[in-house]
Amino acid sequence: MENHNFENEGQFQRKMTSRHLFMLSLGGVIGTGLFLSSGYTIAQAGPLGAVLSYLVGAIVVYLVMLSLGELAVAMPVTGSFHTYATKFISPGTGFTVAWLYWICWTVALGTEFLGAAMLMGRWFPDVPTWIFATLFAVIIFAINSLSVRSFAEAESFFSSIKVIVIIIFIILGLGAMFGLVSFEGKHQAILFTNLTANGAFPKGFTAVLSVMLAVNYAFSGTELIGIAAGETDNPKEAVPRAIKTTIGRLVIFFVLTIVVLASLLPMKEAGVSTAPFVDVFDKMGIPFAADIMNVVILTAILSAGNSGLYASSRMLWSLANEGMLSQKVVKINEHGVPMRALLLSMAGAVLALFSSIYAADTVYLALVSIAGFAVVVVWLSIPMAQINFRKAFLKEHSLDELAYQTPFTPVLPYITIVLLLISIIGIAWDASQRAGLYFGIPFVIFCYLYHYLRYKKW
Repeated sequence: MENHNFENEGQFQRKMTSRHLFMLSLGGVIGTGLFLSSGYTIAQAGPLGAVLSYLVGAIVVYLVMLSLGELAVAMPVTGSFHTYATKFISPGTGFTVAWLYWICWTVALGTEFLGAAMLMGRWFPDVPTWIFATLFAVIIFAINSLSVRSFAEAESFFSSIKVIVIIIFIILGLGAMFGLVSFEGKHQAILFTNLTANGAFPKGFTAVLSVMLAVNYAFSGTELIGIAAGETDNPKEAVPRAIKTTIGRLVIFFVLTIVVLASLLPMKEAGVSTAPFVDVFDKMGIPFAADIMNVVILTAILSAGNSGLYASSRMLWSLANEGMLSQKVVKINEHGVPMRALLLSMAGAVLALFSSIYAADTVYLALVSIAGFAVVVVWLSIPMAQINFRKAFLKEHSLDELAYQTPFTPVLPYITIVLLLISIIGIAWDASQRAGLYFGIPFVIFCYLYHYLRYKKW
């Protein structure tokens, strides 16, 4: 499969290394979903339920990555799952997947810029929020504009800060749990008493199902491996290596972190906390805990913004490359950057930012709901495409010719599909997330109808 369907429109540069891909997938996952939303998950599902939901979430995302790995190694193209969905499911599905993913990241981009600016308000309360939001937007745009190498290096730097802090948090947290580190002024082995203090599932097992969308959204970003495969120097080695480390990484960073948080913060405290990490560090008596975490969360937000602009611009470019958007967007400059797609994605992020300020209860609510819903639908397309790809591949080739194979195909991809469908159904049990279905499903129907009316095929 060609990475570019048009001649004389420039070419992407395969400048990302295995290290960049590893750090990109790592940094794409560790963000505000872990640093800020984890308290909400503990309060909704209960401490033990939160641990279980993150464990299931880690398994689901790993299963998705196994399917994506086979596709990305066989066909390392920029645009990734949009292109695979177009070729192996239907053009309408590819079109829908691309727009869902683009909305997902542009909405995230708008909120990242606003969130970063609000965090700066802690240190500079007299400076208007829009000044910092503009500054961060310019920085992220500049990083992405220079080259794919500059983007990858910046993301590696942001990711390393988050990883170091998570490791320190886990080590100190485990120390506090076993009474080796002072917690609330005393050395006492808390162990896992808070996990079941309110019963195994205080709000019932359906509460665990209902948080799965939020958990899946927290894990979003891992699929960036697929998008970046088209700009990686050796995808046949780099992609499988990044995927193989995914499950261990997710268990260590997410599940262990939630175990520590849920064990140290009682359920009531986690429910009202806007910054659970800060609360735990404060209870350990670490000086300037709030300021330290402010810097880390700021880094996480900039990292997400950096990845988001990269992902959304490549998805727009891929739409144009497949003939579903103006050919003008296909242009790639001498630095290997699709500048027009980058500018359009930035414009989308600015519109999302304005809607979050001026239409928070209408337009922005719809966008955020679609974004949360989009992650699961996009993931759903990956095992479906892989099943069809394998069938088509085996008609003309032998299995040995696949450099990377999804194990236990088609059983494992079907299990992945079922688990993702369950997480979509689970949304119906959470009133705060139900809007994801109300806005997400009509948006999917609209995309299919538009594609059919425009191109006369589903």
